[in-house]
Amino acid sequence: MAKINIKIEGIPFQVEEGLTILEAAKACGFEIPSLCAFNHGECSKGSCRVCLVEATGARGLVASCVYPVAEGMEITISSPKATAARRTSVELLLSNHNKNCQQCDKNGYCELLHVAKLTGARDDMYQGEQTPVTVDRLTPSIVRDTSKCILCGRCVERCKNAHGLGVLGFEKRGFNTIVAPAENRSFAKSPCILCGQCVSVCPTGALMEVSEIDKVDAAMQAGKYVVVQTAPAVRAALGEEFGMPIGSLVTGKMVAALKRLGFKKVFDTNFAADLTIMEEATELLSRIEKGGALPMITSCSPGWVNYAEYNYGDLLPHLSSCKSPHEMFGAILKSYYCQKNGIDPKDMFVVSIMPCTAKKAEKERAELSVNGLKDVDAVLTTRELAKLIKRSGINFVKLPDAEFDNDVVGDYTGAGVIFGTTGGVMEAALRTAAFKLTGEELASPNLTQVRGFDGIKEAAFNLGGKEIKVAVAHGMKNAKVLLDDIRAGKSEYLFIEIMGCPGGCIAGGGQPYVKPCFLPNEDADILDTFKAKRAAALYQEDESKALRVSHKNPQIIKLYEDYLGEPNSHKAHELLHTHYHAREKFSD
Repeated sequence: MAKINIKIEGIPFQVEEGLTILEAAKACGFEIPSLCAFNHGECSKGSCRVCLVEATGARGLVASCVYPVAEGMEITISSPKATAARRTSVELLLSNHNKNCQQCDKNGYCELLHVAKLTGARDDMYQGEQTPVTVDRLTPSIVRDTSKCILCGRCVERCKNAHGLGVLGFEKRGFNTIVAPAENRSFAKSPCILCGQCVSVCPTGALMEVSEIDKVDAAMQAGKYVVVQTAPAVRAALGEEFGMPIGSLVTGKMVAALKRLGFKKVFDTNFAADLTIMEEATELLSRIEKGGALPMITSCSPGWVNYAEYNYGDLLPHLSSCKSPHEMFGAILKSYYCQKNGIDPKDMFVVSIMPCTAKKAEKERAELSVNGLKDVDAVLTTRELAKLIKRSGINFVKLPDAEFDNDVVGDYTGAGVIFGTTGGVMEAALRTAAFKLTGEELASPNLTQVRGFDGIKEAAFNLGGKEIKVAVAHGMKNAKVLLDDIRAGKSEYLFIEIMGCPGGCIAGGGQPYVKPCFLPNEDADILDTFKAKRAAALYQEDESKALRVSHKNPQIIKLYEDYLGEPNSHKAHELLHTHYHAREKFSD
């Protein structure tokens, strides 16, 4: 890329041609207050007018996030005219904003408040009528509050970029403009897959997960036997809420914190991930050998399942009938575990700590219950767990490591850990499928062909003389390519893994926010590398385990011997499998 000469604040620099002023300033060590490019990179650029600067050759002030640099350009950030204009832009945003900051779930992570401090914005400078408010609380997963929306459009762009969907858009006109599903419908009456990616990028509290902390508190106060399980991706991100570097593996500290919070038992969802592999690998081989819809597609991501039910109802037979791991664990805890320990299942309250907002809605599905009892009673995101820990006065960073409970159930292998990243379910399943086909372990359990963050990954494995062609996709925009091929009869694969969120669960909609303005000690390229750092933590734990294949988990073996019989048995289907149904995209 050619270099051009510019001046910023009177200092000469050489920068790459084609950059915006905001990008060039960042490269030269200047931070222009903004609500877009270097805070997250997805927005309706130029809409908020916060990043205004003076530049030679321009007529008046320009939005630095969209205005390109040019040879000889002189840029002024700190002039009275530019600083006053930026302050006014933020004050205008605040004039139409619900400023109940103390009660806002985004308190401490609000980018509007952050940029208000940077610009010196004054409160109540502009007063008048406010845009009519919509508060949508109809789904179990996401709350939408237009009184806190600043119309940046990040959620709109993320839905398009991650999933190729347009669930959110700009509705109405002029002063009455809001961001909403079509016709200002509820998320509950739109084809939203409830993945929470919009929540991850929202700069304010306009989009948030539905909190279930009060539900957990009530269960404990009522004397329920409250147990908790944690998804693999949580341990790779929770530390970020306490100032630890992105990608810190905090398994032991997380367990210690949960035990101090008063849960009766602290289990690892990885146990159920191993169980899922036993059921899923057996189901795949049965379809190959005895007939069934192929390719078989994984079913552990509820966002993906929602997408399939809305958009590919004709392909639902291709989905594995396996419940997701945390739902399997809930079913086992309320049956096998309760039986072994003399606990009435009605007295048990199962809490799942998940990186995902879609899991909150998943637990409400009527299919995910046994004998009238829901498999899982409450789902907390990684962020909600951090709130619980902070309010309890626990010094997370200084906690000594503790071990998961693994009496009867709970022990896990490395295969279960890697479920948290794209390609992990595929890799774990193939480790066991290879053994079931050949009776021998793979020479190495590391199947790097399905690792990484390419939108679609393809691989072929020769297992016991059978060629198994597989594919992995994450984000519905990528999944659509594979699904359209299946629909057209052109797919060559036998097994496909699909994860709803780009990167998999490590970047789920319930994970800690990755926003550079609140991460001053992280690398400048953190938006590009945070997924890899979190995934590396999971692969690190996988490598550290003595057992790295699900079929060697001794507690899983005993579970089948004592209770389930064998994978895909009648008992296993009763507890561990489910079904799906096509849904209308819009309902009245």
